[in-house]
Amino acid sequence: MADKIIVAYSGGLDTSVMVKWLSLKYDGEIIAVCGDLGQKDELCGLEEKALKTGASKFILKDLKYEFITEYVWKALKAGALYEGTYPMACAIGRPLLAKMLTEIAQEEGADIIAHGCTGKGNDQVRFEVGIQTLAPDIKIEAPLRTWEFKSREEEMEYALMHNIPVKAKKDSPYSIDENLWGIAVECGVLEDATIPPPEDAFQITVNPKKAPGESEVISIHFEKGVPVWVNGIHFDPVTLVSELNKIGGRNGIGRMDLIENRVVGIKSREIYEAPAAVILHNAHHELEKLILDKETFRYKQDVSNKVANLIYDGLWFSPLFNSLMAFVDSTQENITGEIVLELYKGNITILSRNSEFSLYNKELATYTSEDTFDHKASEGFIKIYGLPYKTMSLVNNKIKVTA
Repeated sequence: MADKIIVAYSGGLDTSVMVKWLSLKYDGEIIAVCGDLGQKDELCGLEEKALKTGASKFILKDLKYEFITEYVWKALKAGALYEGTYPMACAIGRPLLAKMLTEIAQEEGADIIAHGCTGKGNDQVRFEVGIQTLAPDIKIEAPLRTWEFKSREEEMEYALMHNIPVKAKKDSPYSIDENLWGIAVECGVLEDATIPPPEDAFQITVNPKKAPGESEVISIHFEKGVPVWVNGIHFDPVTLVSELNKIGGRNGIGRMDLIENRVVGIKSREIYEAPAAVILHNAHHELEKLILDKETFRYKQDVSNKVANLIYDGLWFSPLFNSLMAFVDSTQENITGEIVLELYKGNITILSRNSEFSLYNKELATYTSEDTFDHKASEGFIKIYGLPYKTMSLVNNKIKVTA
């Protein structure tokens, strides 16, 4: 009996070539599968292209709501920014796609799941570790690690030879990955880290220099760490992120040009656009500073970094991730309130913070006559707080302590 192969299909250069290549190299039925995470025009004509290039069946799953509510919101509540900057749009989407692929493979009785990740990329790790964890009995194929093509240019030649329509062109061979949480752009001239990214590398954000001359003020209301209102209007999760992408994009918010450490040990240069993610992470972080007590806030910074590393490294379904998210969820019980931000030419300024759970006490913080802080108590506090270091200094300098 011929193998049945589930192909993670995006319609981009690699997976378009892969479907045709697999259909010619393997005696098996190929089912092209795509998860809609909000990648817009990449979905246009996808079924026709998949069937034309060798697939016997095409399945498209609308995962946008699940992506935002079960994956993006978790990363947002955790404050997960890889290496302190990257909101990880691609990395957050991969475990959901791995889950989708295993579910469809089980429904279709497939023996193999094939993906279009390269041998030195992050996504091969994210997909395969996720699939191994969720369906350890399914075989995984990665043609890009074994086939004869050595470059994207060779793939494009193959695509042209077999009449496979692809978006990438020889004079602008970017690899673009898009979902609701952000866009990742790599390859081509971007591989030269000494030059700035060309303007055509950016897809959804205005150049900050060309953004409107007037700032735009927005308010975001959170409930238990999750954004639910923008400018006083209640949005469903998918629409909320889409709306903030539009608002941020027209103000030049969310552009990133990063050198990052890949899972496999090499450094890569990536261009990202994530207007909504940057706005929401800024607002959420500011709300946490207002509400969380000092020790929880400090400890959560370490947890945020660890959660980001786990997501980036493809360990979403690991026991440690689940355990850390239990901690994160407990910290979000009181993260309810409103943040007002000003957006101007790529910059974000916090204008206002408000919450019924705020730990900010004006009477304690003020230097006016309304001050209620007990200044006399500080003397004893400082003596005890600094006592270990005073004692150490006395010992090191062989100073005798007298009564």
